[in-house]
Amino acid sequence: MPKSILIVDDSPLICKLLHETLEAEGGWTVCGEAANGREAIEKAQKLKPDLIVLDLAMPVMNGLEAARELTRVLPSVPLLMFTNYEIARLNSEALAAGIRILVSKNGSIGTLVNSIQTLLEPAP
Repeated sequence: MPKSILIVDDSPLICKLLHETLEAEGGWTVCGEAANGREAIEKAQKLKPDLIVLDLAMPVMNGLEAARELTRVLPSVPLLMFTNYEIARLNSEALAAGIRILVSKNGSIGTLVNSIQTLLEPAP
């Protein structure tokens, strides 16, 4: 059964790119998309994804606020932050909020795919 991923980003272009990239990987399916943190929490509780990819800067509720709440309500679901913001400055706050891996949008899409594999594949 493919692993399900919830994409959370307020950019329709980023959502489309992520959706196409992740579905093309095989073994993964995008179960839903959300445009802000509040919507992410609602959809995550309903869809029960295996992983959530979160943007940081979004309207209504940002990625860190959403991560804190998602970690509380779905503690077993890994969270990956995919952001334009400087990772080094954000790292400790993101980890404290429940984010397991931070990936820069300025890096290669391969880095994102490898990070998702790390979170979804059981360790040997």
